Amino acid sequence: MTIPVSSTPDLMPVESSSSAVSWGPIIAGAVAASALSVVLLLVGSGLGLSMVSPWSGESSSLAAIGATAAVWLIIVQWLSSGLGGYLTGRLRTKWVGVHTDEVFFRDTAHGFLSWSLATLVVAGFLSSAVASAVGFGAQATTAAVTATGAAGVATAAQSDSITSGFSMDYYTDALLRPANPATPPSAQSDEQVSAQVTRVLVNGITDGALAADEKSYLASVIAARTGLSQADAEARIDATLARIQEAKVKAQEAADAAKKAATAIAIVGALSLFVGAFIASVAAALGGRQRDEETDLIAAR
Repeated sequence: MTIPVSSTPDLMPVESSSSAVSWGPIIAGAVAASALSVVLLLVGSGLGLSMVSPWSGESSSLAAIGATAAVWLIIVQWLSSGLGGYLTGRLRTKWVGVHTDEVFFRDTAHGFLSWSLATLVVAGFLSSAVASAVGFGAQATTAAVTATGAAGVATAAQSDSITSGFSMDYYTDALLRPANPATPPSAQSDEQVSAQVTRVLVNGITDGALAADEKSYLASVIAARTGLSQADAEARIDATLARIQEAKVKAQEAADAAKKAATAIAIVGALSLFVGAFIASVAAALGGRQRDEETDLIAAR
């Protein structure tokens, strides 16, 4: 008895032994994108420094600086992503025996991987070397904006660190300034009186207002040290507290503007990253298609 044998072998799917991911072009595109990003970020930091000045009234507004930074981040992301993605697609070898739709998918995936690698490289680089150069402009801007309100920032704190950002000596001296500059100082230690007045002021600022007994005590101390009447001493206290509150409000306004600018930059930066990923994928598909077309032309010759 014979067993019939099929004349054609069973058709079994053959799995390729090579990976669909070509890391060489991906790394090359990521390196190019990272290098371009660093160069453009350095250029942007130079432009940012040109917008700030230590001279009053000569620096650009915080809103203008924030808008410029956001636009530049978009430019950096899009240009570097396009370059990296295109090089990734153009430098790969042609996939033989792969469907056109699969080629398109692989090219876009390679572009996305190149963008991802470049983003990680630039992020790591920014956290070390470039951060100092780029951050210098931000530090200079912050210093220029908050120079008049540094005292108010500290007074807004609700803890024992209220005096860590500035010194209360100025306000204490203002309270203890003699009505007549020729008035001789008291035998009591100026340091002890200043420290005591400072503690009372800090407590009042922390609570939001001076208690009536503390205000009366301060007025008595000021009157004894300066020769002012009790009423004039209390008027000086009110004027000094009003100046502190004004500085506090200015500092809060500057901090709020800085927060809004930072929030806008972060949101725009995140959106530009998403768009950059899309650009890198499309550019890789374009570069891959041109690569295949050039290969076909050479083969036809």
